[in-house]
Amino acid sequence: MASAKDNKNKLAFLSMPAPASYVAGLGRGASGFTTRSDIGPAREGPSEEVIAEARAKRGEEAEVDPEQFQDPDNEYGLFAGMTYEADDEEADKIYEKVDEAMDMRRKARREAREQELLSQHRAERPKIQQQFADLKRGLSQVTDAEWESIPEVGNLTRRKRQRGNERTYVVPDSVIVGDRGKGEYESSLDPMLQQTGGLTTPADGAMTNFVEIGQARDKILSLKLDQATNGSVSSSSAFASGTSTSIDPKGYLTSLDTHASTIKSEAEIGDIKRARMLFDSLVKSNPKHGPGWIAAACLEEHAGRMVAARKIIKKGCEECPRSEDVWLEAARLHNNDDAKVILANAVQHVGQSVKIWLAAADLEHDVKAKKRVLRKALEHIPTSVRLWKETVNLESSPSDARILLARAVEVIPSSVELWLALARLETPEKAKAVLNKARKAVPTSCEIWIAAGRLLEQEVSRGEVKKEEGVEESEEERKKREKMLLAVDKTVETGVRELRKHGVLLTREQWIAQAEKCEAEGSLRTAEAIVKATVAIGLDEHGEEDEKYDIWVGDAQASESRGAIGTARAIFAYALKVFPHRSALWRLAAALEKEHGTPASLIALLETAVSYCPTAEVLWLMLAKEMWVGLGDVKGARGVLERAFDANSESESVWLAAVKLESESGGEKGGEVNVARELLGRARSVAGTQRIWMKSAVFERQQGNYDVALSTVSEAIKKFPKFDKLYMIQGQIYHEHKNNIPAARSAYANGLRAAPKSPTLWILASRLEEADGKSIKARALLEKGRLANPGEERLWAEAVRVEERAGGGAGNAQAKALLARALQECPASGLLWSMAVWAEPRPARKGRSVDALKKSAEDGRIVCTVARLFWSERKVEKAREWFRRAVHAEVGEVGRGLWGDGWGWWLKFERAYGTEEHREVVRALCAAAEPRYGEVWAAVSKDDRNRGVGVRGVLELVADKLES
Repeated sequence: MASAKDNKNKLAFLSMPAPASYVAGLGRGASGFTTRSDIGPAREGPSEEVIAEARAKRGEEAEVDPEQFQDPDNEYGLFAGMTYEADDEEADKIYEKVDEAMDMRRKARREAREQELLSQHRAERPKIQQQFADLKRGLSQVTDAEWESIPEVGNLTRRKRQRGNERTYVVPDSVIVGDRGKGEYESSLDPMLQQTGGLTTPADGAMTNFVEIGQARDKILSLKLDQATNGSVSSSSAFASGTSTSIDPKGYLTSLDTHASTIKSEAEIGDIKRARMLFDSLVKSNPKHGPGWIAAACLEEHAGRMVAARKIIKKGCEECPRSEDVWLEAARLHNNDDAKVILANAVQHVGQSVKIWLAAADLEHDVKAKKRVLRKALEHIPTSVRLWKETVNLESSPSDARILLARAVEVIPSSVELWLALARLETPEKAKAVLNKARKAVPTSCEIWIAAGRLLEQEVSRGEVKKEEGVEESEEERKKREKMLLAVDKTVETGVRELRKHGVLLTREQWIAQAEKCEAEGSLRTAEAIVKATVAIGLDEHGEEDEKYDIWVGDAQASESRGAIGTARAIFAYALKVFPHRSALWRLAAALEKEHGTPASLIALLETAVSYCPTAEVLWLMLAKEMWVGLGDVKGARGVLERAFDANSESESVWLAAVKLESESGGEKGGEVNVARELLGRARSVAGTQRIWMKSAVFERQQGNYDVALSTVSEAIKKFPKFDKLYMIQGQIYHEHKNNIPAARSAYANGLRAAPKSPTLWILASRLEEADGKSIKARALLEKGRLANPGEERLWAEAVRVEERAGGGAGNAQAKALLARALQECPASGLLWSMAVWAEPRPARKGRSVDALKKSAEDGRIVCTVARLFWSERKVEKAREWFRRAVHAEVGEVGRGLWGDGWGWWLKFERAYGTEEHREVVRALCAAAEPRYGEVWAAVSKDDRNRGVGVRGVLELVADKLES
């Protein structure tokens, strides 16, 4: 019993569940031999939680990875036993947003750094394509002969190896014998040919007579041609079916051309067949769909089957009688007479269609017939504005047109177009009544109020025409005219107010567009009235003044760019009433008046400007200049400057303007020169600026008083030791007029010590040494100047020129090397790139100019260089266009149109290839731009011998001095 009980206890584990980590056969090493039949269908193993629980029951500790806590982004093990809740998800989202925000904040800096590294890498290791860019551009200059002379590339590497593998074979004798007999001819007949004469067929012995065959063929062909020529077309069905064999000799070629034009390719024929099936299915499934019938008919028309197209559109008219498009398409596909019948049927179904009636009227060629059709249309559709307009346009008599329009506005009182057309045909008094009725009928129309203002303006214009014809205007008529002009303003202002009451709120831009339209139609006063009444719409009365100022200036400039000068002038006038003390606004208005107005209107505007802005020196100077240059009134200019002195007693600009006026307007008299000298003395005592002292020295130098000029400069240097132009004047006087090179060298040396940042001073000192024959010292001075002024293009350019003059031209190696260094130091310099283009050989200049345009952002000097390249290639129109671009392009920090050398090159070009008209255009544009900068322009304009020469004279001298 005991043994049985023990055996029972030993086998008790069979009824118990297996441990979680139990694997059958693992202890005896049999776990690796289980198969699908042993374990049954696949099932998931124990999860990590179950394994962990089993290990915990057995008292086992989990293995800890020592590296799992080293990664801050890996939280497994640190929080592995915790439940992932909604708070954890929300926290993760917040952290993600923070990371994204930090990444976006650093994005611009990171991208800039990556771009910088990429550009640096590209500069250090350029692509092969970039390395060979110049050589590839040079291939465009290779001639056809040079290209053909290039040897073909062969396989030279494996030739010897391939020759080693070649095998040779002995040619059989039969091949040699057969090849020998290839070119031989038989000169004898065999016995059979000798018997038959060569005219029998060896097969059956029958004779073939080719002469008779040819005669029979010619006879059959002539019979067919006679039948084709003399036959006639029996019926149209025979021609359509292709059974007729007749030929019209006159229209034969025409029919061939028509037939050739209708021949379609196989792909197109297939497309037409598929489209025909689709449209056929469409019209069958939805026969009331008009566009389907139209498309099907157009397809047949495209395929050249007009009969089928007409049948289809006829069926469409039957299925869709209420579709005007189908009827119009049917009329189009038929001739004129049939189209009239079709449209007559269409009117019965769609009598309210304006398009049908207009198409029917277009089919008529007689004016009376057109009128009859249109009046019949008006009986059916009396409310159609288009029909009334077409009917009125056919009337040749104004009285008949007036009657029609009177009836039209009764039928359609809401049509503004008809009211305005009627008002245009009436007399001024009746037109006012018509517009009053229109205003009551359509109170929301701005066009009616504008038409009323234009009507008043036309009455004033008729009075001005009488005045121009020589009729004297009385005081009463003048007052009446002024009253009517004020009435125009009041009418437009009242209109704007009434429209606002009825809820019509047009924007400022829309009103300005209406004003520009009135100006284009000749009603300038009405345009001004519209601007006065509406330019402040949408702007807060108590808003920022700068905002209003910017908006109005932008509106005026936009109108000017669109050619509406009167509207722009009116906007400036309104803005000046609001901001009368802004000198910048007066200057903009004066610039507009100078470009598009008259000298008298400009002077009147500037007189008003200086009354509101007496301390604005620029306005006084502009007024004095217009008095002097524009009108030639020297006395008036003196009066303006006297008033300017009263308002700006210590202004150096006013003092210098007075000196210029007195020195250049005196002609051969010396009194004005003495007055100018006295003015300069007073200016030095009153204002005493460095510019006045400099102008005093320049004035004495121009008069030939070099000792006085030197003493003035010496005294000025004591007062202003850092002013570089004083040292320049002193050195130039010693060098050019006194021929005292040591004194000039001393003056430049003192200037360089006092003002080392002046590039012009370094250049003058270098040129002095070069003139003295000391090129080495000139190079040293320029080197020191570049060290003191890094990145200064003028110093680099002067250094290159020194090497060119010393080495005999632009092609020497020293000059090219220095120019390459200069371009590395100043990669965007237009001056240096221009020199680099001319330093290249002629074939390579065009490619070099492309690089220069890219690097220098289309500097004016580079554009001028390109124009000169076109000039050298005799491409006149291209050169003229590029010269025009050059003078209006920016040159470094110089504004548009102020680079004088470009104007000089353009005039020089027009002297060679242009007419006198072309040259006069260049002179006029240059005089309007008033350039002041440029190496040659500055040297010519500041030359003492050219004192008093105007812009046109300086332009001619610059064109003479420039060298190609």
